[in-house]
Amino acid sequence: MNPIKISISEELKQRAPGMVLGVIQCRVANTPKNKELWQEIEKVTLEVRKQLTFEAIKDQPQIAATRKVYAACGKEPSRYRPSAEALMRRIVKGQDLYQINTLVDLINLVSLKTGFSIGGFDADCIEGVVEASIGRENEPYEGIGKGTLNIHNLPVLRDQHGAFGTPTSDEVRTAIRLETTHLLMNINGYNGLTAVEEAMNYTVWLLKNIAGAEDIATSIID
Repeated sequence: MNPIKISISEELKQRAPGMVLGVIQCRVANTPKNKELWQEIEKVTLEVRKQLTFEAIKDQPQIAATRKVYAACGKEPSRYRPSAEALMRRIVKGQDLYQINTLVDLINLVSLKTGFSIGGFDADCIEGVVEASIGRENEPYEGIGKGTLNIHNLPVLRDQHGAFGTPTSDEVRTAIRLETTHLLMNINGYNGLTAVEEAMNYTVWLLKNIAGAEDIATSIID
């Protein structure tokens, strides 16, 4: 497995000077559903409902930092919510998480527990060097479950074919499928290193124990 090279553009660094990308790549075995994982999801779901109100969600440290970067890039964070914020709002509203497949469900769990908006991709669908940058005007993007998404002024990940990830929604082209065996994850951190490292450790533990992850490669990009 050849690690995918990722860098952060100078343009994005200027808008998000505290940005840290936690990157995880590994071989995995995806499944439709994992009982142990869903027990943990149900536990965290109850904790979020007990601890948070709608008003408090946007003030969670990682969500507040992500919203600040959206505003700095020129995007209205209340119109294009970070995925972690959208997940928490769904739970506080009394709804359950969508059940997609084990890898996607695992990523949603980490996002719900930590407040980080996390990208998850089928790495075999990514080509060339990847750059974290800012979305361009009229740049094509088909968000998973969202249709055509206006990514102008959103933080994005981009390979040689174009943008494929934002903290709001990942792109259909690189979506995780049941057949996915090579996973790329990025934890979008915007206010320092420590919390990103903690989230990565938790994620790696889940990947090993839930998805049989092997050949795990982790890195911190800033």
